[in-house]
Amino acid sequence: MTNITTWLLTKIRGQLIGMDAYGNKYYQDNRVRDNGKCRRWVIYYGDVEASKVPAEWHAWLHYVVDIVPEKIHPYPWEKPHQRNLTGTKFAYRPSTWVMTGFVDVVDYEAWKPKP
Repeated sequence: MTNITTWLLTKIRGQLIGMDAYGNKYYQDNRVRDNGKCRRWVIYYGDVEASKVPAEWHAWLHYVVDIVPEKIHPYPWEKPHQRNLTGTKFAYRPSTWVMTGFVDVVDYEAWKPKP
């Protein structure tokens, strides 16, 4: 959900530049600011989570590149973008952690500070 200011800015001055594979929409302001750049922003599809922005769109948002990422073809060795899964059942866990939440074998010893 966007706030009223972002919604108004998008409706009045926003120019839709593109959309990523996750449904996020990327906009650019029609006016050039004092620094010679146009404001760029993203309207998230679903949850507002910064890690949902793929690297190529992140580079465009932060003026690292000016080429619209939809026109860039990925290299064959590149893996598809994946949002940060920390705190979900799909989060990375050490090899001894079973997805059900039980540890089969403890192959490490947790560090404990000296008293």
